[in-house]
This record gives sequence, C-alpha cells and structure tokens, in this order.
Amino acid sequence: MLVSPEQVERRHKQPSSCPHALHLRLLLLGALMAALMVAIASFFRGSAHINTLKFDIDSSERSSKFVIEEKPAPPQFPFPSSFSSADAAPPPSITKTIGNKVDIESGPYHNWQLFALDFQEMKRSFKIYVYSDAFMNQSHSQSSPFSPIFLPHPNPFHAGLGNYFSEHMFKVALLRSSLITRHPEEAHLFFLPFSINLLRNDPRVHSEASISEFVTQYTTKVRRDFTFWNSSAGSDHFYVYCHSVGREAASRLYDLQNNAIQVTCSSSYFQRYYVSHKDVGFPQVWPRPHEKALTPPDARHKLVYFSGRIQNSRIRQELIALWGNDSYMDVFSGSPPFPYEEGFRRSKYCLHVKGYEVNTARVSDAIHYGCIPVIISNYYELPFANVLNWSKFAVIINQGEIALTKKKLLSITTRKYLNMFRNLCQVRKHFCWHKTPRGFDSFHMTAYQLWLRRNINRLSH
Repeated sequence: MLVSPEQVERRHKQPSSCPHALHLRLLLLGALMAALMVAIASFFRGSAHINTLKFDIDSSERSSKFVIEEKPAPPQFPFPSSFSSADAAPPPSITKTIGNKVDIESGPYHNWQLFALDFQEMKRSFKIYVYSDAFMNQSHSQSSPFSPIFLPHPNPFHAGLGNYFSEHMFKVALLRSSLITRHPEEAHLFFLPFSINLLRNDPRVHSEASISEFVTQYTTKVRRDFTFWNSSAGSDHFYVYCHSVGREAASRLYDLQNNAIQVTCSSSYFQRYYVSHKDVGFPQVWPRPHEKALTPPDARHKLVYFSGRIQNSRIRQELIALWGNDSYMDVFSGSPPFPYEEGFRRSKYCLHVKGYEVNTARVSDAIHYGCIPVIISNYYELPFANVLNWSKFAVIINQGEIALTKKKLLSITTRKYLNMFRNLCQVRKHFCWHKTPRGFDSFHMTAYQLWLRRNINRLSH
C-alpha cells in the first residue's frame, strides 16, 4: 500500500496515548499496593491490644512464674445502649502468647458471638409470669399459714442455707429482675413459686410423701383457678429446687412430672424424672463471701484437693483407698485438718466426686476459689453445658478410670493448665448470685436456659 507524504506527516503530528495509559496503570497499581500495606499494618497494630498470658520457666526450680497482662480488646460486635457494661464481657475467642510466642485459643465458650447476641434478645424480650403467692403482703401472710413456702427468703445469704442457696436466690433474683411481667397474656413461661427446701424443713409437711401431696394440691389449684396451665398442659410452667426430694415432689401429678420444666441442681440424665431436653440443670452454690484475689498458679503447691463423706459413695471410698496417704494430694475422708476453703486455695485441681447425687457444691467452690474442677461423676448434666465448653476449664474423668486420675493430671502441661486457669477466671461470673441480677450471673444464665425452652405450642385460651 502506497502512503503519500501528506499522510506520513499527519501520523507524526498525532500524539500517541500508549505512554500515558501505561503511566496511569502504574500509578493505580502503586496506590493499591500502598492501601494493602496500610491495612496489614493496621491489623498488626490491632493485634497488639490482645491480652497476653506469659510465664517464665526457672530452670533451676522448674517452677512457673505467672503474670497476666490485661489490655483492652476491641469488641467484635456492638452491644446495644441499653446493655450495661457488666453485660458486655470481652469476646473470649482470642489468642494468648505463652512462652516462645506460641498462640493458643482459650475461649471457654462453644460460640461466644451466637450466645451473646441471643442473650441480648433474651434480656429484651423474655417475660415470666409469677403466680401471686410469691407477692403476698405481710397481713396476707399472717392469715395464710403456708405463705412462707412461696415468699422469697428474707435472708438468702444466710450461711445455714448451704446447698439450697441457689434455690432461694433464683426466686429473690427473679422477683427483682426485668423479666417479670404482671400480664400473663404476654408471658413466655409461668413460675410456680413453692420452695422444696422450706417444705422439707416445715414440721407440718417434711416427709417426701407430704411434700408431694402439698405440691399436687397447689398445682391442682393453679389448674382450676387459672387458664394458663390448661393452654399448654403445663409445659410452659417451671419450678426450682436443689433438694433431691424435689424430684419426687412432682411424682403424683402426670402433667407436672412429664410436661413442666424442673430447674434443678440434681441434673442427672440417668435418674428418673429428669429429661435433659426439657429440664434445666443449674449450679449448686454456697453463700460464700467474694474471693477478692485468687491464689496464682505458681503458689498452688498441692496437685489435688478433696474432702467429704465417703459413707454413701463407693467412688469416694476408692479415692481414699488410692490416695489417702499421698503427700502430693490432699484427699481426706470427712473434714480436713485445715479450713475447708484453704484446700481449694492451695491446690491446682479440686475433685468433684459423686456422692448420694451426681451434683455437689464442690464444682462451684472450685470455680469460686480458682481451682480447676476435676469431675468424676457419670451422667451429670453440667450447668450451662450448651454455652460453656467445660473441657476448656475442667477435667472430666469417667468413674471407671478413677485409678488413672493422678496420671492424667500430671500429664497436663503447664501451658495447658495456665490456659485452663485463665478460662476458669472468665467463667467465674456465671457462678455468682446477686439479689438484683446483673451481667451474666447465675440467674441470667439460668434464665437463658429457660429462654431456649420457651417455644412451645399452646392451645387457644
């Protein structure tokens, strides 16, 4: 093809766009690389706020020196403005730096984010109707001889309540909580406020047969005088007890036994009358003063602590036979030669061994004093097990392997033990009761279990 001189001259006069396009592409690529570097730097700056858990190993003593550095972690999701700071616990799914910068995930929950969001919804929406017997005034209580059975305990922190403290504190906290409604039509659940512990201590009732008869008559009255029970055959009603007699209290009334929710410390899915998908296990707590400072791990010089009666437990008898004379393990039949609480403070692991029931207050005591619980009690539905990952802060041993207990505990590395100790510190708030409930305490954790059981089909009124 022939090209004229005029065409050649015009081509030389037209500017080429290629160099400019290449320059723009290079600028754009540079900007993207700079943004990426800023994002990476920001991520690593944020990780500096993560809590660290450090310890130094003294090679001559082979002892661990333990220091916790608390630094604020950024929240992983916002809490609503109506939520208190006590509710907004830091997300536990974080890593800890241990020794030579080895990261370990140490959250004691199955899924903190899902639980915390549903917990917020529970506090906003959940409504419980309490039958009026729990609100009697003084003049009414004088005319009704059994009214104290239904009223909140006047001194729930009395040390004499012992194993039945949780039963009374639930009622006290419920009546002061924001979950109460005076309008039964908006209630999700209905509370039957009789106290098994007070019935057991009332000489007019006392026996198991009399308690069962009392509860049957009261529930029959509720069925007769109100429409709420008949709307669900009692499946949206619940009652609370820690005394083992409570299991028999519902035995004479089919709907109460099979439909109503029992909230109980005796949460054994091997026992009759307890149905794990229907009923609720909650912690057996003693009224103990707040432990201001926990003994750090490196000051706990005993491997194991246990003391208790052995007469009603073959497993406890075997435990004493194995390690009753072991100088590294404080294992006693009956009371120890030092204050009971001191054993929890100076030991790394504290044994919960089945007695007459699968449950005892030793689990909550161990958590209270910062001692890792070792649970040797088959068929025990542990409190809040659908929320808490117990394997992250406790050791669970089958009763048939009790002879391997010491070997298993000695095989736990210092790193794992420290991680379990920190997780234990996080869950302590779930095993505390307050007259006016707050945060993620025992009342709200128990209420959350009830919240999960609220979705039942009711008949029309």
